[in-house]
Amino acid sequence: MPSQTYGTTCIELDSDTLRRAAQRFQRYGILSATDLISPETHALIRAEANHLLAEYSERRDLRLATTDFTRRSMSVVPSEIVAQSEPIAALYRNTELLAMLEAIVGEKLYPCPKKDEEFLITRHERKGDTHGWHWGDFSYALIWVPEAPPLEIGGLLQCIAHTTWNKADPKINQYLVENPINTYYFAPGDVYLLRTDTTLHRTIPLREDAVRVILNMTWAADRDLQRSFTEDDRWWDNAEVTAAVSIRDEQEKISD
Repeated sequence: MPSQTYGTTCIELDSDTLRRAAQRFQRYGILSATDLISPETHALIRAEANHLLAEYSERRDLRLATTDFTRRSMSVVPSEIVAQSEPIAALYRNTELLAMLEAIVGEKLYPCPKKDEEFLITRHERKGDTHGWHWGDFSYALIWVPEAPPLEIGGLLQCIAHTTWNKADPKINQYLVENPINTYYFAPGDVYLLRTDTTLHRTIPLREDAVRVILNMTWAADRDLQRSFTEDDRWWDNAEVTAAVSIRDEQEKISD
């Protein structure tokens, strides 16, 4: 029987299914994990994410130098606030869920060593909102999608696997020209596993006002544990980081 913690259901995969899941994840850097999670947990995550957004969200509208000035336009709830949610924290620690993810990725997962990146809730809500092309600082993320607009509105995920982030010289346009781009639609209640440090990814901008909400849970691998960060680009935690250019300031300069 599957065990439950706050509604989490971890199914037992047979060896052939696990092999195929692991191979797909290695090939594409992404894997749907929706069927690993119970409907009760989806409902709980949706309620928690929307509550935290209503109480604590902060707006971001900027471009980031370390990703070739790609755009970040969304509302966010920082990690330190999300971590205070007992259900979310319990899901993050759930041993059976972690064991399932480790079997798919093929290595041990560790809590994110940077507490400001352990969790993040984001909401796209305005026409043009997007999380522009980027990578993650750590290896793995489980992404919950409590809310999503219809496919034709935008907010779809695009990915290029097996890429490398050089913050001093990201070369994003070169990656876009030289590699196929895979595009994915995730409906409300979906969940996906993402290899964030080697998968260049973005969300397609919303073409009209609509709501797309995600909860990001980040884990590290062995190789991540001793990393140091010299770039001041952690925009989700602080909109005033030196790598960020305010879109409002950018527009005012153009109008001048």
